[in-house]
Amino acid sequence: FMTTNCTAVESNPSVGNKRPRSERMGVKVSVKWGKEMYKDLEVDTQEQPLAFKSLLFSLSGVPPERQKLMIKGALVGDTEWTPKTTPKEGATFMLMGSAEQLAVEPPKNLPKFLEDLPEAQQQHMETRAYGAGLQNLGNTCYMNSVLQCMYAVEPLREALKHYTPSAAAMGPTMDPITKLVVSAKSLMRELENGGEPFPPFQFLLTLRQTYPQFAQQSQEGFYSQQDAEECWTNLMYAIREKAKDASGKSVVEDLFGIGTTLKLKCEESDEELQEHATSYMLRCNIGSATNHLHEGILLGLRDDREKMSEKAGRTCLWKGTSLITRLPTYLTVQLVRFFYKVDTQNKAKVLRKVSFQHELDVYDFCAPELREALDGPRAAYKAYQDRRIQQEKEEKNAKGRAAEAASNGSNGSNNEAPEPSGSGQEQQQQQQGGGDVAMGEASGSGHEGAQTGKFELVGVLTHKGRSADSGHYTAWTKQADGNWVLFDDDVLHIKKGDDILNLSGGGDWHMAYLLIYRAITVPKGA
Repeated sequence: FMTTNCTAVESNPSVGNKRPRSERMGVKVSVKWGKEMYKDLEVDTQEQPLAFKSLLFSLSGVPPERQKLMIKGALVGDTEWTPKTTPKEGATFMLMGSAEQLAVEPPKNLPKFLEDLPEAQQQHMETRAYGAGLQNLGNTCYMNSVLQCMYAVEPLREALKHYTPSAAAMGPTMDPITKLVVSAKSLMRELENGGEPFPPFQFLLTLRQTYPQFAQQSQEGFYSQQDAEECWTNLMYAIREKAKDASGKSVVEDLFGIGTTLKLKCEESDEELQEHATSYMLRCNIGSATNHLHEGILLGLRDDREKMSEKAGRTCLWKGTSLITRLPTYLTVQLVRFFYKVDTQNKAKVLRKVSFQHELDVYDFCAPELREALDGPRAAYKAYQDRRIQQEKEEKNAKGRAAEAASNGSNGSNNEAPEPSGSGQEQQQQQQGGGDVAMGEASGSGHEGAQTGKFELVGVLTHKGRSADSGHYTAWTKQADGNWVLFDDDVLHIKKGDDILNLSGGGDWHMAYLLIYRAITVPKGA
């Protein structure tokens, strides 16, 4: 199946049209290009030659359409390996073709003003601080959007940047999961450099080698559109298995792990049992009466199942609800919008509008013990917010009185400006230590840095279209300066906070599929 709403690049069949087999045949070869010699490159002859040419593009900068790749005098095509072009272990290819004109060295005469740059470069310079776009390599918007959302999680990005495989995992026998995490590390570094968009060839090839389902193709021979949630989950699993902190704990578990306790009760025998688990995503189920995110999450936490009852001696209905026992630093919520439709035999989409806000409070979903632990930090955080609001009001009133006094003075009045409320000592504290210090009466709460059960929205992965088998994925992420940026493959757009709330669904516009929230903790001075 072909995507209908993606960019023109997305429906381009140029990345190949043969489905990879479950057994892959890889050989190590060398490629000579001018004075360059690339050694120990792996060729999978069950992939189309274009996949290997894409790898050469990432190394040499020669686009596949300009490449003339030869072996023993035979020209290698794009779609299949012939008996003459199929390489053996240790074979050497000859590559001819000119690379794209990229600025390898900084120009001698740099332009002094932004407007002196070409328009395309101006755009990249303006968004450079937010990262870089990723070119679509044929229905890969799902992957690009997942990577941009992961890049927005700074602790995860830093953990990947500093990831180093163990000595035993290095070398030709490196396992696929390790290869994928190493490739993700390299890609995060490239994104951090910012600037012009680039093609994530190497990561895509590694992803498809590690998880062959992402190499599935349509009957027409195009690489198929994939489910972004499946890509997110598989990539998170790989990182969870490999990336550890100094104590040996999984970085993903520490950042995204949600502790839950499920309490089940048999409807017939009143038997009860508990199940403890760690999940990495909350699910928002969308029913006929679901209008808000909280309602869908509550549905997702319910668990009704048929299970053997020892007292009844048969299978009975058990009902239960999961409660959160551990809060993560980053909370991921999936809006379950796709379901399998039997009559059409495809994944249909639930278009119902489900509103969400920039702040999510999960206190009501927590176990009693966790709620009790959150009560103190929540009270400290509320008191901190109240003081901030009061301080802002006082500052505004003080400015108003000062302006009024200045106006009276200009009219010949000898009245002095009224002194702002608060003692002189308090005013001095505000000037010397800033707003937080002025709130000193609560600085001894002892809850600094503690979780509050509240989360701030920092990323949204959206889908536009009517089914999971088509459509287009994009990523919307909040930046350090407060701006939101839409990553539409290789194009970046600056957005406002109000634009994000319009992604709630109800039509054919982009609608939220994955939401990424960051924990709000008690700030310093609260």
